[in-house]
Amino acid sequence: MATAQAMSTELSEPKKPANWLDQSREYIQDLQKEMRMVSWPSREQVISTTAVVIGAIFAFALYFWIVDQAVYHAVKKLFDTLTK
Repeated sequence: MATAQAMSTELSEPKKPANWLDQSREYIQDLQKEMRMVSWPSREQVISTTAVVIGAIFAFALYFWIVDQAVYHAVKKLFDTLTK
């Protein structure tokens, strides 16, 4: 039974390339195969999503600036009140 189990695991293991050159070649071939299956966005999709990201960055920057100013003035007022 142990022999049959050992043989079945040997058969199920993928064949490994012999050296680094074969490994590199196989990697590049696999990479090319996968890249052919990628669905790339259109130029319009890239432009629109980029605009959304840039808009969101400015919106968050404005929000954090407003919060920062509010906290700054609150802390300043607190320190001014406590130092009198």
